[in-house]
Amino acid sequence: MKEKLNYSYYPGCSLHASAGEYDLSTRELFKKLKIGLTEVPDWFCCGATPAHNVDELLSLSLCAKNLELADKVEGDLAVACAACFSRLKTTQNVLSESEVKRKQVEKAIDAPVILDSHVKHLLEILARDLGPERLAQSVNKPLSGLKVACYYGCLLTRPTDVPNLDCVEAPTIMEDVLKAVGAETVAWTHRMECCGANFTLSRPGVVIQLTNAILDSAKAAGADCVMVACPLCHGNLDIRQKEIEGVYSVNYNLPVFYLTQLVGLAVGLGPDKLGLAAMMVNPLPLLKEKGLL
Repeated sequence: MKEKLNYSYYPGCSLHASAGEYDLSTRELFKKLKIGLTEVPDWFCCGATPAHNVDELLSLSLCAKNLELADKVEGDLAVACAACFSRLKTTQNVLSESEVKRKQVEKAIDAPVILDSHVKHLLEILARDLGPERLAQSVNKPLSGLKVACYYGCLLTRPTDVPNLDCVEAPTIMEDVLKAVGAETVAWTHRMECCGANFTLSRPGVVIQLTNAILDSAKAAGADCVMVACPLCHGNLDIRQKEIEGVYSVNYNLPVFYLTQLVGLAVGLGPDKLGLAAMMVNPLPLLKEKGLL
């Protein structure tokens, strides 16, 4: 029997705002799986895409300070948001390769840079630390008959050699997790295509075009729903889905779940503990049809 898993937890800004259901389902799932999560005290924004596009030192310093705060809490650092995961891992990578930048950041944050801590996405914790066998043992409501399109997006595995989460161009970590909980995954063309991310505010037309292609690919592959691990991807695919359907005169009706919501269903958590009511595309008819509620 493996020892109990404990992690420090960096929720990031989205999970305390527009993606509250991701935070809720993460906490409830990990509690159910008896995995310890301790929120990093006084954490703040990682800077996401805007910061590193404007000021590299600021972006690196924001992440370095959060890593320093997380180092005071027991366990590796668990991260739910793909963008936060990418920025924290990128910071470690950049500062490990540049002594000049590392010294600049240490001066900016008035603390040593933590480069040897392990930053882990929730997928890595479920698929590798807990492992498929232990995860499968926790399942009491297998997701049998549910066909899921696993959407990785841009940041979970790329750029090369930074996230080190899975194979850069042909990852299977999402599929591995879903296989352990009894779901069926579909093969489709757009699982790693960009959804437009933050362009949702500045270039909504671009986002609508990109997300329509993603949803069209998932539907054509026979998916009942889409699974994501990023609040930005979820927002573009879920919140804008009705708008996309109107623009392109189509009917997708594809619920977009966070990975913790689907795994949470499989281990017996109810809709209220998974935040399903917050989803714009109502998942309840699909889940009732499949006998999962």
